[in-house]
Amino acid sequence: MKATRIAAAGVAAASAVLVLSVPAFAHVSVQPEGEAAKGGYATVNFKVPNERDDASTTKLEVSFPADHPLASVMPQPIDGWSVKVTKSKLAKPLTLHGEKIDEAVSKVTWTATGKGVEPGFFQKFPLSIGALPEDTDELVFKALQTYDNKEVVRWIEPQKEGQEEPENPAPALALSAAPTDGHHGSSTAEDASDTSKAAADSSTEASSADSSDTTARVLGIVGIVVGVAGVAYGVLAGRRRTSA
Repeated sequence: MKATRIAAAGVAAASAVLVLSVPAFAHVSVQPEGEAAKGGYATVNFKVPNERDDASTTKLEVSFPADHPLASVMPQPIDGWSVKVTKSKLAKPLTLHGEKIDEAVSKVTWTATGKGVEPGFFQKFPLSIGALPEDTDELVFKALQTYDNKEVVRWIEPQKEGQEEPENPAPALALSAAPTDGHHGSSTAEDASDTSKAAADSSTEASSADSSDTTARVLGIVGIVVGVAGVAYGVLAGRRRTSA
């Protein structure tokens, strides 16, 4: 009886360890390259893993938050994929760089033109986005992942504070504090001008150094030639005197 209980306890413990050791399923997520600072622009990657053994991901639709619209969204071309950016009218126009914006990107759709994301692989879908809002700590997107067997996985459930991660969590982009220098992660025209001036100065100094080095070499060669000529003249003069 005791042996049976011990065996049962062992099986239960082993099962618990197995459950705890199983990794959580991968899901569609979004991460910035570097930081995504409030009020600035950032390049972000939507990472899409293939969770199926017998199907490929052939489509990704990412819906943008309507409560924090983004006026600028630019995709990067990806081999084997076409991309479509959809804009919608805003209920309340935005002011960006002194101009009123009455529409913003509401969805970006990538569609495979080839095999898509095959089993055992993942794909990154990069976007340049901005200007990022300053009145929130994160942006929550909704993503639909479609497989070539027509299955659609809806990554749309927001993470609620203090609760476990939902089964199909929505991609969330954490926003960092705005930089104090006011650059918002991008170079200004003044910075570019300073950089160009420094490069020009460096080029001028390098050219001057090369010119000086070339002049020194020429003078050195001339000196050697003059020295050899002087020695030869002295030898010839000595021979003439001896002959005389």
